[in-house]
Parts: sequence; C-alpha cells; structure tokens
Amino acid sequence: MILVAMSGGVDSSVTGAMLKRDGHDIVGLFMRNGVTAGSKAKSNKQGCCSLEDSNDARFVASQLGARFYVLNFAEDFDRIISYFVDEYKRGRTPNPCAVCNTDLKFGKLLDYARTVGADKVATGHYARTEHRDGRWRLLRGVDRSKDQSYYLFGLTQEQLSRALFPLGGLTKAQVRALASEFELKTRDKPESMEICFVPEGDYRTVVAKHDPEALRPGRVVSTIGEVLGEHGGIAGFTIGQRRGLGIAAPKALYVVRLEPETSTVVVGDERDLEIDEMTVSNLNWISTEPLAPSEHLRAMVKVRYRHEGAPATLTGQDDGSVRVRFDQPILGAAPGQCAVFNADGTDGRFAPDEVIGGGWIAS
Repeated sequence: MILVAMSGGVDSSVTGAMLKRDGHDIVGLFMRNGVTAGSKAKSNKQGCCSLEDSNDARFVASQLGARFYVLNFAEDFDRIISYFVDEYKRGRTPNPCAVCNTDLKFGKLLDYARTVGADKVATGHYARTEHRDGRWRLLRGVDRSKDQSYYLFGLTQEQLSRALFPLGGLTKAQVRALASEFELKTRDKPESMEICFVPEGDYRTVVAKHDPEALRPGRVVSTIGEVLGEHGGIAGFTIGQRRGLGIAAPKALYVVRLEPETSTVVVGDERDLEIDEMTVSNLNWISTEPLAPSEHLRAMVKVRYRHEGAPATLTGQDDGSVRVRFDQPILGAAPGQCAVFNADGTDGRFAPDEVIGGGWIAS
C-alpha cells in the first residue's frame, strides 16, 4: 500500500491517479496546518491547505476509490512557523518548505504510513530517485522549470528508500494532460505558489502576529553609513530585495546586509551583493560520505530555488561545514537559505542530474 500526500492540487491528484492506474493500492492523506487567519481567501488563491483544498483532495480520493484521511498537523506547523519567524527576526531568510519536506512529509507522514499499513509515501514533487551502488540517489526532475529537488536535499537514505515521486519524469504539460485524461476535478486548478501558512502572501502579517518584536523599527543606511530612511522592521526584508525599500533614490538599491542587533537595513548597488565564498552548515550528504577536513569536491551550487546553479569548489571544514568558493562571483546568497550541491558532470561517481547533498547558508 502507498500513502499519497494529497494537497488538493493537480500534481498530487495526478500522482494518486497514476499509482492507481498502475495497480497500486493507495490511501490519500491531507495535512491540515491549523492556520485559520486569512481564511477568507480570494477566489484565485494560490496557496494550499484551505478547506476548499481539503474538499478537492477528498473528492479526488473518492474518484480514485481510495480511503482518505485528514490529519491535524497544527502543532508541527506551529514549530515550523516559530522557526520561520525566528529566522526573519535574526535577519536570515527561512526556507519552511525544505523543513516541512524533511520533518513532516517524509517524517511524520512516514510514521503515520506505517499505522495504516503503507510502506511508502508518494508526493507530487517533480524529482526522481534511483538505487545505485548501495545508495539511494536523488535526481532532478526532467522538467527543469518545475524541478523541486532543491527542497528535498535534506532527505535521508531511509526517507528516500520509502519516497515515491511519480511526476519526476514528466513535464507540467504532460501532468495537465493526464489530469484531463483521468477526468480529475482538479485538472484546471491554478498552481500553488504561496507558503501554505501564509495564504494571503503577506508573510509580514504572520511574523507580526507571532512576534511583534521582530518588526522593531530601525534605520535604512548605505554601505558607507549614510542614513537614507527608516523601516518598520528587518523581518520585512531579505538579502537582494529591491522593491519596497521605502526610500527614494536616483539609482536602484538592493538590501545587501541585515543587522538585527541594531535593527539596521544596509542597502547598496547590485555589485555589493556579489560574493565569491560562503560557509554552509548542517549538511546532509545523499550521494557521498561527508567531506573530510580539507577534502575538495566540485559541484554546481544552487543558492535559491530559481537559481540555475553556479560552478564551485567545496572544501570540508574541521567543524563539519563546507566552505564554498565560486568560480565567478554570484549575487544575493542569503544566510538561512538552502545551498544545494548538484553534480557538475565532471565526477564519474555521480549521474549528471544527481543531487549530491546540501545544507544551510551560515555566512
């Protein structure tokens, strides 16, 4: 039996339909996050986990003849929200989707799967897995515009062994076509683009509700210390941000640094965003053993979901972190975000589409 994480969207619906078509016994499960604020969502809402989403997931499960459960993960999401707010308060940029995938979708859900007799969990992620040379491997999705392996870098060997990604070899267009072929209720449903516990798209509201101190006013200054204006809290800014700075300037300015101790936002030119090195900690290695101190590894390093990746050399450090040195400077790597290491095609140990591992940008 396979447990299918059903969000009420087209991707998870097609995931369930494909498995059912292929003769698998499936059970559908909807994760309720317990967030009710802002539940009066617009008709074109782009989030997930609403009552409408739950009803859509239930309807599709019924179409597929599958049992369906709704589990309340409110306490677990509260911990993720606390992490989300705390990271912004510290002047860092959180990545709650990566945390959710590791801790909930392939953590709590795998535990629950055992209670209903399921040995695997399937999701609608655009990614792939394979077992080779004694290890489970995570591969990028065939549709590069939808590839979601970036958010899955934290999965362990145990989690990967029980994970199924039926959409990994398909394009989004093919998934839509299958949804129509299966006559699924969700076939024309819009994409889910927002963080599930920020249904209105304004994460500042979530931050203010959970920790008003995170929105302590402060100054906006230039890289040379010139005061340019004031702001309503560093939690409203991320590294590389250009819009919404609240100041008038004759040229484009970007957030280049956040100083939570003094609640200061530092802005500068685009070139001030350039970095050629960074430290990545709290690593998870999928395709290889951890790097020993001073050991090197070449990889393409992604510093955000839409980043194409940049060639770099990874060097193991004494504390288990890695130092990443890019061949050419890159723009806007934000502490708190994920850095994911993809194969660059030069090391025969890894497939060209392989995710070697990843971690969290420390500095």
